Amino acid sequence: MNQTTFAVSRFHNRNGVISWRVSGYLAGIRVRRNFPTREEAATQKSILELKALQAAPGGIRAATTFLTDDQLREAEAVFRRLAAAAKPLSFYVDFGLSNYRAPERDRPLPAALADYLATKVQEQTQGRLGLRQLNNIRWGLKTFEDHFPGVTLDQFSSEKITAHCQRGNASPKTANNRRGILAPFFHFAMERDWIATNPMTKVLMHRIAHRRGSAATLSAVQAEALMRHVEQQEGGAFVPFFALALFAGIRPCFRSGEISKLRPEHVRLDTGVVLIEPEVSKVQMKRNVTIQPNLAAWLRAYPLEKFPIVPARFQLDRARIAKEFGLSHDIMRHTFISMHVAKFRSMGDAALQAGNSERIIRKHYLDLKTPAEAEAFFNIMPVGQAAANSAPLAFPEPRPALAATG
Repeated sequence: MNQTTFAVSRFHNRNGVISWRVSGYLAGIRVRRNFPTREEAATQKSILELKALQAAPGGIRAATTFLTDDQLREAEAVFRRLAAAAKPLSFYVDFGLSNYRAPERDRPLPAALADYLATKVQEQTQGRLGLRQLNNIRWGLKTFEDHFPGVTLDQFSSEKITAHCQRGNASPKTANNRRGILAPFFHFAMERDWIATNPMTKVLMHRIAHRRGSAATLSAVQAEALMRHVEQQEGGAFVPFFALALFAGIRPCFRSGEISKLRPEHVRLDTGVVLIEPEVSKVQMKRNVTIQPNLAAWLRAYPLEKFPIVPARFQLDRARIAKEFGLSHDIMRHTFISMHVAKFRSMGDAALQAGNSERIIRKHYLDLKTPAEAEAFFNIMPVGQAAANSAPLAFPEPRPALAATG
């Protein structure tokens, strides 16, 4: 019989002395002890009950400790949770101390944005981020900061960010673009333990059915009018820029596009190609663009040794000409690709020279121009700089048209 409780009772000895008796069973053995005072009997009763509990399966143990009662209870709870774990408690404590960092919940938004933008500037310097994209990020985050003055990162919720992305009755595409600026920033903040949870996980991205149509292009007549006008400006100083963008499809942004990084040595009139190296290409992939005979004539009449690809102080003149002829950002490149497909009937070759996929060529450039218009386009020749009197240039025949695939 295992009894875990003991009784204290008054006992009259034969000699007339009154004692206090502790009685009960410990591990099946009967216990009866007399004490002269009730206090001593009560103390013995507590000791016997503790021994009984220790003897029971899973019982408690008496130990001297510096822990408080709350700390003891927490320690017992942790050990119960680790009953089936493969490692001792000290292993998990060491791991937590080595890897856990408390989030900086009061991190000011301007300081966090400054640190994030510094990494983006470094990426742009290393060629991993375009200047145009960097400027979009900078402008988007500046608007975000202005919209939430004096705010710390822990104060942001998905509701606040959703309202910011959709402000001004924004279209789904605009809201997605704003979300695309903020999502990498908050991911950056999570990696640095500036926030405990990422509010962007509940900021939904709109599903948009993409129905992009044909690319905007110039006609052969418009292209010829443009080049005639350019020939007459500043003694033809702008000709190489427009000729390379229009007749070779070089991406024309003179701040950060391919043409801004193109060097005269990349334009090989001797072999008939424009070499687009990875550091020049928008997609960091090398490609060769065949120099068509009319482009060769333009570059002979206005040689790069005399006429820089991007003239100095070109911004205002470029903007004036663009406004006069309705030149959108990539319209000259789109014109080259569509004319190339119409003349050579090869989506594969057009994709290789433009640095696009055949799917994009088929979707946006196929059958935009007729072969007759393409022939007229590639016969636009210079009239200035005594072009007609220039010695013929040894120039390879254009490569045979590749069969369309896909």
